[in-house]
Amino acid sequence: MKHTLLLAMAGLLSASLLQNADAAEPDGRAVFTRNCSVCHTINPPPKTAPPIGPIAGRYRQKFSSKTSGVASMVNFLKAPSREKSVVDPDAIERFGLMPPMPGLSDTELNAVAEWIWDQPWGGRSQGGGKGKKQQGNADCQ
Repeated sequence: MKHTLLLAMAGLLSASLLQNADAAEPDGRAVFTRNCSVCHTINPPPKTAPPIGPIAGRYRQKFSSKTSGVASMVNFLKAPSREKSVVDPDAIERFGLMPPMPGLSDTELNAVAEWIWDQPWGGRSQGGGKGKKQQGNADCQ
């Protein structure tokens, strides 16, 4: 009986510690919703800043690994500049340069950057579309 009680208590303690560890990691989508969605949509049409889907696609085009892409994104978010930007220069002309995000911790910036990286985008500029010619439409030949 003592062993059963000790095992149950150890299990509860372990579950509690795991739950607290999970709570310490911010959710990238929640960070986006709280801080970024004021200006950014996920997909077109845009609000007052470029949509996240195409931005994610540009990062995946430029960087071969998620680790390097996320690191670059976090570096940009800390101190945005034209030199660090991967978006089309026309987007900067249209929307202006993004302001820095001083209210977000490194952990939050990393979480939102990882979440952005994972957003799907198959827009025309990313080569993900299937135009009629590739589908064999005789009208396009």
